[in-house]
Amino acid sequence: MRLGRLTSRIRTANETGRKALIPFLPAGFPSLEGFWQQLDELDAGGADIIEVGIPFSDPCADGPVVEKASLESLERGITLRRVMEGLIERKGRYSAGIVLMGYLNPFLQYGFENLARDAAEAGVEGFIIPDLPLEEDAEYRGALEAQGIALVALVGLNTGEERMRAYARVARGYVYVVSVMGTTGARTSLPLEVTDTLDRARRCFDLPLALGFGIREPKQLELYGDRLDAVIFGSALITHIREEGSAASFMSRWC
Repeated sequence: MRLGRLTSRIRTANETGRKALIPFLPAGFPSLEGFWQQLDELDAGGADIIEVGIPFSDPCADGPVVEKASLESLERGITLRRVMEGLIERKGRYSAGIVLMGYLNPFLQYGFENLARDAAEAGVEGFIIPDLPLEEDAEYRGALEAQGIALVALVGLNTGEERMRAYARVARGYVYVVSVMGTTGARTSLPLEVTDTLDRARRCFDLPLALGFGIREPKQLELYGDRLDAVIFGSALITHIREEGSAASFMSRWC
């Protein structure tokens, strides 16, 4: 089967001997215009894929850092439609692949057929929808795949092998492996169960494995070696931008 664009981006990074870099940033943070500047810096700083968070008023899986940034963006008037319009205006600007990550409600309000069409026009390559269960995703997955857009699977420490194999039958792009039980947020250490989870996912998926939740610095990944193909970081990046004002110096830690 022909590799999708997201898969190819990660495999290309791996062929050079490194993990693919996938920063996450809420749309509209740290300001409406500042967000686009940070996106430019992430892209120039070596991001292979950028996950753009779509702010939502009830971010149940987000830790305090992401939640605060997202709620601030909502107060500034950010909407999914504004994000899409901004990406359409900038189509072709980024070397990195763009993935939209958000909760189902804003996507439903937009209208999924319209969403898939506009996302394709904007050059979006994937979606991550944490509160969309596998048993209910066929319609949405089909609308996205018709436009060549991947619906990325999330698995975690409590995802059994049978469940992973069910995701593997339909998953595209890469696999988002959640490193902790609970919400997002940078941590000094990760659970020992992460190793077993990565091994289980490797048995089940042919796609690249990207580890996220709690990642703040490269040395956290030393334990996992070749078990993972990409790293996702969000809370640590947001905190760095608040303190330093720029994503560029954060990206330099990883390149």
